[in-house]
This record gives sequence, C-alpha cells and structure tokens, in this order.
Amino acid sequence: MTELSSKHLLGIKDITADDIQLIFETADNFKEVLNRPIKKVPSLRDITIANIFFENSTRTKLSFELAEKRLSADVINFSSGNSSVKKGETLIDTVNNILSMKVDMVVMRHSSVGAPYFLARNIKANIVNAGDGTHEHPTQALLDAFSIRRKLGDVAGKKVAIIGDILHSRVALSNIFCLQKLGAEVMVCGPITLLPKHIASLGVKVELDVRKALAWCDVANILRIQLERQQIKYFPSLREYTLYYGVNKKMLDALDKEIVIMHPGPINRGVELNSDVADSEHSIILDQVENGVAIRMAVLYLLAGVK
Repeated sequence: MTELSSKHLLGIKDITADDIQLIFETADNFKEVLNRPIKKVPSLRDITIANIFFENSTRTKLSFELAEKRLSADVINFSSGNSSVKKGETLIDTVNNILSMKVDMVVMRHSSVGAPYFLARNIKANIVNAGDGTHEHPTQALLDAFSIRRKLGDVAGKKVAIIGDILHSRVALSNIFCLQKLGAEVMVCGPITLLPKHIASLGVKVELDVRKALAWCDVANILRIQLERQQIKYFPSLREYTLYYGVNKKMLDALDKEIVIMHPGPINRGVELNSDVADSEHSIILDQVENGVAIRMAVLYLLAGVK
C-alpha cells in the first residue's frame, strides 16, 4: 500500500489500520530527515497549505506549521480572532475566500463537532482535522500511538490506560479508535462524572480507581481537566481531583513494573500529573512532541499524493 484510502484526515474512525501503518512507516522516514543537519525536503514545494484555527492552540498549530515548512510547502496562517468571522462571515465563505487564493490543503481546528466533515463535503481541497470540539483529534492519536510503537516496539497487545477528563476530550476518542485498530487493549479511568455514559460500548474497560488502572496498564496516557469546556462543576475542587486522580512518583514506585507515562499537553502540573512524574525516566512526553512533527509531515505528504 503506497497511498491513503481517503483524500482527507477527518477522524481515526474514517481510516483503516493499513492507513495508520503507512503513516507510521512514512513518519519513520521523516524522523530521519528531522535528525539531519538540514531538516528540510522539497516534497511539497508546489503545495499551499492554509492553517485555519477557530480555537486557541500552541502545540498543534506550531507542530503543523513546522511540518509544512520542513516539507517546503507555502503556508498561510489564519486565526479567527482577527478575521471577518467576527463580522458574521460564514465558515464556507471564509474558507472559499482562502481557497480562491489557490490553496491546496486546509488544516482546521474548530469548536463545533463535525466542522471538518461539513467542509470536506463542500470544498475541493484536502482537509486535515486538527481538532473538532469534543469529537476527534486524529493527528494527536497518531502521534501517541507512534510514540508507543517507537518506545515499546509495537502497539498490538499493549495495555493502555487513558486517565482523566474523558468526557470533554477529543484526544481520548481518537486514541481509543487508533489503539483498537492497532490491536491494543484500552481502559478509561476517571471520576464517574467525567466518563461518557456509554463509553463501555466502544469496547474499552472502565475503571474508577487510578491505582488499579496504573497496575493494569503498560502505558498511561494522562489527560488534563478541560475546565474551558466545562459549563458545570463535575467534581468538588481541583485539590480533591488531585487527591484521588493525580499521578505522582510514589504511586509509580509502588508498582511492581515500569510503565510509560504520556500526556498530550498542556500539562497542569500538580493537578493530573506531578513534576516528579512528568520529568521522570518513565515519561515520553517530549518524545510525543518531537514525533508529532514527523507524523504531521507524513499525513500532509501522503494526502498531497491523493487527488
């Protein structure tokens, strides 16, 4: 297999296990490129990519922009805060105006679930979903699984616990789909108020005790509390959340095995994760950031070949 089965990356749900393996193999090659003195290749020299972000982002936006520049693409950055969206312009009009400047590919983050799917049905460019509401964040799931593969050799057969605010997390859903397609076992863990009602129907284990989740898993992917998406209180206080669900070095030392610690960022240090864990030898958090550039290079490169 040398090309993706889809011309867009809208969600992990929409791609195959073969697509994921192809992205990983392509990312392996780009990892080598990123470790060279000259970190640039001319692969997308004639391609123009628009980064359209309707929500704040630091890591994802920088990672995509760096990936695009490493591939020699022309890059347009659009932020809704300083745009005509504030004057009432529709999403389609905004994007069509950008596309009329001969843009080939759109990387979009939007607060509305399904916005990239809506766009893909209405415009001709390739669409990459950089996060839509609480739905999916496919490139984050790909880089997480890629990081597990590089650390442990394979994803199949591994036990991965996703711990924290599952209810409001697009990372959790994409990770569940991705890990299952690659043959991993998945457990979600958090306060019952932060677990979606029918989460078990996705074929994941559900655990309310963080210590039991850590004892079960090979990899713990720890999510932050998404206070910006919470309209009501889901637990009494951050202090109480930390007491029951915060992961610290003492908890890892009590295990009879070594586990891998991951976090999609940004970390709320001292809440879901203590610094003595985030900065420990267990952590591959900075590897995730580095791998994110290679994965996004791979996705953009492969989509550019699917017309």
